[in-house]
Amino acid sequence: MEIKVVRKVLDVNNTIAEQNRKLFANKKVFVLNVMSSPGSGKTTTLGKTISRLMPDVRTAVIVGDVSTTNDADRLAKTGAPVVQVNTDAFGGDCHLAAHVIAKAAESFTLEDVDLLIVENVGNLVCPAEFDIGEDAKVVVLSVTEGEDKPLKYPLMFRVCDAAILNKIDLLPYLEYDKDEAVRNIVQIHPDIPVFEISARTEDGMESWVAWLKEKVKEKLKP
Repeated sequence: MEIKVVRKVLDVNNTIAEQNRKLFANKKVFVLNVMSSPGSGKTTTLGKTISRLMPDVRTAVIVGDVSTTNDADRLAKTGAPVVQVNTDAFGGDCHLAAHVIAKAAESFTLEDVDLLIVENVGNLVCPAEFDIGEDAKVVVLSVTEGEDKPLKYPLMFRVCDAAILNKIDLLPYLEYDKDEAVRNIVQIHPDIPVFEISARTEDGMESWVAWLKEKVKEKLKP
């Protein structure tokens, strides 16, 4: 009985996700779903990314957290319009679902947006299971997490279109095998691009931003 309930929830979500996808396609908005565990440096990465994109790529952000507006406040400093979604209002969900994205997107004039970034709730499990109508999924993993994270949470890395390995500036101070982490990512998802960056120092950001710009450009083609 529980399995049927879960399936019904996912089916409803997928229906709304397809509606979202059609809306974003009609408005020519590229939607990026960014996921990670808490503390990976996701918000800092996005802040540095947005600063490199705007104003050429008109960017808006939906930020998901259980509580607080801390991350939204930080990203708003980039000049991008930002909407905060707190899931504690409906039970503290560990992910953003399609209907939440549909509602939050109403806050933007989509004709003025090229790229909509969704900073999902920090979690390597639930967000991977919910389609929100995005064009691409990206996972952020930091070198302060275990090299085996891709093996422990394979679905997250399997469904993503790119992976970011963040905080590489800390490698001299850690016993962390970066090559093993990358091998584990590729083992789960062969040919996935892996961008090794430091959001703090901005090392490696050029390749990541270039990849994202190209994806947005493809969506904007007539």
